Amino acid sequence: MAHDHDTHAHQHHDHTDIDWSRMAEYLETQAELFTPLYERALAWLGHKQTEPGLVVDAGSGPGVLSCLLAEAFPGARVVAVDGAEPLLERARARAARLGVADRFGTLTGELPGILHDLDYPVDLLWASRSLHHLGDQRAGIAAFAARLARGGTLALMEGGLPARFLPRDIGIGRPGLQARLDALEEEWFAQMRAGLADSVAEVEDWPALMASAGLRHTGTRSFMLDLPAPTTDRARAYIAASLGRLREGFAEQLNADDRHTLDRLLDPEDAASVHRRADVFVLAVHTVHTAVRTG
Repeated sequence: MAHDHDTHAHQHHDHTDIDWSRMAEYLETQAELFTPLYERALAWLGHKQTEPGLVVDAGSGPGVLSCLLAEAFPGARVVAVDGAEPLLERARARAARLGVADRFGTLTGELPGILHDLDYPVDLLWASRSLHHLGDQRAGIAAFAARLARGGTLALMEGGLPARFLPRDIGIGRPGLQARLDALEEEWFAQMRAGLADSVAEVEDWPALMASAGLRHTGTRSFMLDLPAPTTDRARAYIAASLGRLREGFAEQLNADDRHTLDRLLDPEDAASVHRRADVFVLAVHTVHTAVRTG
């Protein structure tokens, strides 16, 4: 499973010390870099749900994907839903910059309850790695399903593969650094899930969970982002930000050797850093599951 704990740090709204501008910048940088992957996913989705009238991005963050949804479905009204108003401000500004503000709205509140505030049934409900922040995922999917119009589609982006930025052996430290970081992320993710207020352990069989909510599974497909070495400065900046957040978040759990390796990778003055080395890349896979409300 690819959880990407950093991407969803914004979901934890009990932390009043969040630096929203820094968080928004990181989320935007990531989503912009992953745009080719999202565009392919939305093109695939467009064959499953043609000409939706209302599209909802549930757990939208700063709205990069919400705006891609607006572009992919030019006849639709798009509503970005998130618990963090500072991120939705960014979403509205982005929609205005891209010329889609006239059919773009936002709704501030916690999922899934806030969806009751929508005025109309939803033709396409997109949830990109937001469901796994709900303690009771089965109940979350049922709540999403209940907001769909008849013939409406629920699209969940969950799972896939952890991102890779570096070869297994990078010439410094012990080979296999990213696999060890993955293991720390898995532990973090399990603790995050266990710590949610209404946490329920659930087999992460998303099509089965959709079926349990009365939806008919219509497809599962994975989409790849492949930015090979030598990569762009934008990709390097994202890699540095991602590894920097892992270095910060796992400072206590990392062994001294891996901590030292990460410090070198993050030091712009070091020839072995991700800022300067020729072998860094971005390779990532995200999986989308779709289901339709038939009744």
